[in-house]
Amino acid sequence: MLSKRIIACLDVRDGSVVKGINFEGLRRAGDPAELAERYNAEGIDELVILDVTATIEGRRALEATIREVSSRLFIPLAVGGGIRAESDAAAAIEAGADKVSINSAALSDPALVTTLAERYGSQAVVVAVDAKRNGDRFDVFARSGRVAANRDAVEWAVEAEARGAGEILLTSIDRDGTRSGFDCALTAAVSSAVSIPVIASGGAGTFDHFFDVFTGGKADAALAASIFHYREYTIRQCKEYLASVGVPVRL
Repeated sequence: MLSKRIIACLDVRDGSVVKGINFEGLRRAGDPAELAERYNAEGIDELVILDVTATIEGRRALEATIREVSSRLFIPLAVGGGIRAESDAAAAIEAGADKVSINSAALSDPALVTTLAERYGSQAVVVAVDAKRNGDRFDVFARSGRVAANRDAVEWAVEAEARGAGEILLTSIDRDGTRSGFDCALTAAVSSAVSIPVIASGGAGTFDHFFDVFTGGKADAALAASIFHYREYTIRQCKEYLASVGVPVRL
C-alpha cells in the first residue's frame, strides 16, 4: 500500500499566512517562508500555498512569496489562487512551484485542465474542489467558496480526472477551520469515483481525524493548517501516531 501523505497548507493574504473558519474571519498565523522551513524540517510530505484573495482581486498568486517559500523546501510545492490561464501557471512554476492548483478557472473553462496537463504533465495539475453539503449531495463553490458553481462535487471530480487532472484537492467548506473532523462521507464519495489521488481538506483537529479520513474516507493524503501552524501538534507526532495504528506513512 502506498504511504499516506500529510500536507500542510499555507493560506496566504497580503504576504502573511492566515486562517479562518468556513472560509471566513481570517486571522494571521505567521510568515510563509518561516512556516515552510519549519514544516520541511519536521517532515511534512508536501506543502500547498493558496493565495486566498488572488482570484477575488483578479491577480496572480504572489510570485515573490512562491520564490521565497520554494527556496526553503526540499519537498513538492503546490500553488493555487489566481491561476486563471496558462500564463499564470507558467509564472507560478517558473517561481518554484512543482504543481499548480486550479479551482474557479477550471470551472469556468474546463479545457484549461487539459491544456495544463498537456504542457506540464498530469502530475503537475491539481484541481481544487470546494464543496458544501446539500442534503444527500455536495455542491461545488467557486471564488473562495463565495459563488455556487451549480456542479455536483463527485461529477466534477470525475470530469476533472477525464480532462487530465493528476490530483483532486477536496475541501469541505462546512468543516473548514472547525477542527471537528474531515467530512469522510464527502471524501469517500469522491475517492470511490476517481482513480487519481484525493487530498482531503477541512476539519483536521486531532490525530484520530487523520486516521478516520485515511480509512473510512479513503483519502490518499490529508491537508491541515491550524493544528500545525499554532504548534498544537507536530508533523512527526501525527505521523508516529498514524504508524502506530497501522496507517502507512513516511517517517
